[in-house]
Amino acid sequence: MLKGIPKILSPELLKVLCEMGHSDRIVIADGNFPSESMGKDAIVIRCDGHGVPEILDAILQVFPLDTYVENPVNLMQLMPDDVGKVETPIWDTYKEIVKKHDDRGEAAIGNIERFAFYDEAKTAYAIIATGESAIYANVMLQKGVVVE
Repeated sequence: MLKGIPKILSPELLKVLCEMGHSDRIVIADGNFPSESMGKDAIVIRCDGHGVPEILDAILQVFPLDTYVENPVNLMQLMPDDVGKVETPIWDTYKEIVKKHDDRGEAAIGNIERFAFYDEAKTAYAIIATGESAIYANVMLQKGVVVE
């Protein structure tokens, strides 16, 4: 065990976060996301017993977001048929978590069209498969640099 590291971050996940370099991306996927098929060329880490918000909060305690891009945090945009029909209250939770860890707050968060999100996910360094049951709960993070 280590001091100061959120207990939810497994040794495997910590290793991956440490290996990632500036501009590498990681996806924190909900339970419906096709993590294994999207992650054929990536590292897939199973965190089935956890939700996206708790994983996101723990990661952002040790993971710098990229300051050289407008949106280092991206969500999967609603499909046109779901607009006005599907609620995404989990996005408000994400905004609060990002505000805690990045001075840009919710301005750091963008949206990517669903199929473009899948294409981007295929190039991610890693995908974390969670047991999150909320829909449209996927989050993609782009790593920045550690400045001390």
